[in-house]
Amino acid sequence: MDLDPALLRTFVAVHDAGSFTRAAERLHLTQSAVSHQIRRLEEQIGRPLLRRTTRRLTVTDDGADDGADLLHHAQQILEALDALGRRFKPSPVSGEVRFGAPENFIGNSLATLLCQFARAFPSVRLDVRVNMNLDLHGLVAAGELDLAVVLTPGEVQGGTLLRKTQLVWVAADDFDLPAGKTLPFAFFPLPCINREVAVRALDSTDMKWDAVFTSPSQQGISAAILSGLAVSILPRENIEPGMRIVDGQYGLPPLPKANFSLIWSARGKTPATLAFGELISETSKQIARARK
Repeated sequence: MDLDPALLRTFVAVHDAGSFTRAAERLHLTQSAVSHQIRRLEEQIGRPLLRRTTRRLTVTDDGADDGADLLHHAQQILEALDALGRRFKPSPVSGEVRFGAPENFIGNSLATLLCQFARAFPSVRLDVRVNMNLDLHGLVAAGELDLAVVLTPGEVQGGTLLRKTQLVWVAADDFDLPAGKTLPFAFFPLPCINREVAVRALDSTDMKWDAVFTSPSQQGISAAILSGLAVSILPRENIEPGMRIVDGQYGLPPLPKANFSLIWSARGKTPATLAFGELISETSKQIARARK
């Protein structure tokens, strides 16, 4: 049986509106056209689908294969068809989005975000750079990136605040520093705001320390921490199982709060970059809510 989606849409509209008259208004049809489509559907199904009284109109509910059962399936079919239409509808937004972000901004969620944007805006070309030691401020200022997420200690200087974080000293659960030994650290290569903040804080003390491990990836830094090789600096939300905060221990100085913010190039906010920036902002809010 090939059911016409237009008939199913009319059937659902009549149910939702509660009358043929209001359904006709919603569908921009005449009342007689709506009545005709419902009759055609009932003829195809082979049974009444609507029960009419002087006061109300309801779907039949007399067991299996009744109006209520068809309504449930019709709603699912129409939702699927609408989703399919949105998926393949040509997007009016085109162009290019050149985006940069530190690796620890949204982690594994970035791939999902990029896939979601590519599906919604298939005519937009994405050029994404993710690394902890990119000079994102410089790349945006030079016009090599259209927008970027940057991590900045203290107050946000320009850009749009996405979320706040607290930088912390982190070590393995079983990390131990023998007496008299220099405190070992794992850092990202320069330029990296995490490293700059850490070195500035350490240089303000008289403690002895040494950078014993350098890696350009979050995975490498995490491995150095978890192995007990070194201490490092991370945003609080990036702490993994097997790690502990060691603020105030081993003579470590306090660290500042920091902010993830979205900055834009002088090229301006095109429809494509605006759409991408909106998705970045919404994803960041969802992650922040999930962590509360």
